[in-house]
Formats: sequence, C-alpha cells, structure tokens
Amino acid sequence: MKNEAAIFLLALQFLTRLPVPSGQIYSPERLAASIKYYPLVGAIVGALCAAVYWAADIVFPGAIPAVLAIAAGLLITGAFHEDGLADTFDGVGGGVTREQSLTIMKDSRIGTYGAAALILAFALKAAALTIPSALLACSALVVGHGLSRLSSVLVIATSRYVRGEGAAKPVANGASPSALVVAFGGGLLLLTIWLSFWPVPSLLWAGLGLCVGHVAMRLFFERKLGGYTGDTLGAVQQASEIGFYLGLAAWV
Repeated sequence: MKNEAAIFLLALQFLTRLPVPSGQIYSPERLAASIKYYPLVGAIVGALCAAVYWAADIVFPGAIPAVLAIAAGLLITGAFHEDGLADTFDGVGGGVTREQSLTIMKDSRIGTYGAAALILAFALKAAALTIPSALLACSALVVGHGLSRLSSVLVIATSRYVRGEGAAKPVANGASPSALVVAFGGGLLLLTIWLSFWPVPSLLWAGLGLCVGHVAMRLFFERKLGGYTGDTLGAVQQASEIGFYLGLAAWV
C-alpha cells in the first residue's frame, strides 16, 4: 500500500506542480509504474479547473470562465503539456530530417510553429468550453483532462521512445500489462461517471473528437520521428483534450 501511494505521488509530482509530501519516494521503477495513475491525476487537474470555472461562472459572463479555467490548468501543471505541444510543432514543422527535428525540440526557445500552435490550442479550448451549461463544461474538464492523459499512456504502450535520454525516458518502459489495466480502468471509471449524468450521444461525439485528436497528432509526428518523445506525449494530450471539447461542442 505504501509503495502504491508513492507511485501515485510520483505521478502527481511528474505531471503537476501541486505540492507533494517530501520523502524517499523516487525510484526509476516507481516513476515508470506511475503511468497507471495518469488518468486519475488528469481528473484531479480537471476537477480543480472545473472548480475555477464554476466559481467564475457565478460572476462573469461569456468566455471568461473558460479562459480562467484554462489559466488554472496552466498554473497547476506548469504548462507542462503545452510546452510539449509547442516543442513538437517547432521540431516537426521546422526540421527537415528526423535528427534536425529532435534537435529543435530540445531548444528551450519557442518558434513560430510552436507559438501558432499554442494560440490555436488556447483559442479552441476557450471557444469549445463556452457553452450554455456550466455543469456540462465542468464535467468536460474533469473527464477531458483524465481521458487525454490516458491517450498519452496509449502512445507509450503502442509506440517507441526515440531518445537515448530525456524526461520521459523512465516512463518509456512503464507500459506493463498491470499498469495498463489500472490506467484503462481509470478511464472506464471516468466514462461511467460521465454516463451517469449525460446521454450516450454526448459521449460518442466527445469520444470521437478525442480519437481524431489522438490519431491526427500521432500522424503528424510519428511519420517523421519514427516514435515519440516526452514532448510529443504532451502534444497528444493537448490534441486529445481539445478534440474531446470540440466533439462535445458539436453535440451541443
């Protein structure tokens, strides 16, 4: 039980900037196993963003609650996934060869492709979450954040890590059968909770959007890179999250 708690805390520490109790919890094996809790951590992030949305909706009109919820997500995660999105677009868009792309992605500076990707991502999220029902938007934040982290886990399970080292190197070998069972179990739980409040067609549309985002992003980078990096995991998470919101907005 203590080992599982340490694994969960490592997942929380890796994916967010939330305070985690100090102690001797780190090991490469635990960090690798922490992917099992990515959907749960995503749901926690989404729940905090939803709380900001709900509070802001009481006071502000229009798109302001959505923008504030997005800002809260950036603060909670330290823009971890957004940084990956920007680096992925800079690298794949600016590099002619695989090696050039990987080199560009390690550069801390942001380029035109990355900046454009971030602007479009923020705009699409804000527009898609500006819907008449605050409860539906809050539900979307919780489930969208959770399932989009599961989308990243799917990449780890079905692709290969293409760097010799990097922040995602320890988790590259974490897709054990038991870890995947827990991760997908968490995703199934989120789907069950969603269907307890909203009709099946809403989930079909949102799920379709998430799948399109996942596949489109992987087609974008895997053909050039031949696999994934830590940055591209962030890009897949962002594309999947945006796809979930857009699919839901289409249903609405």
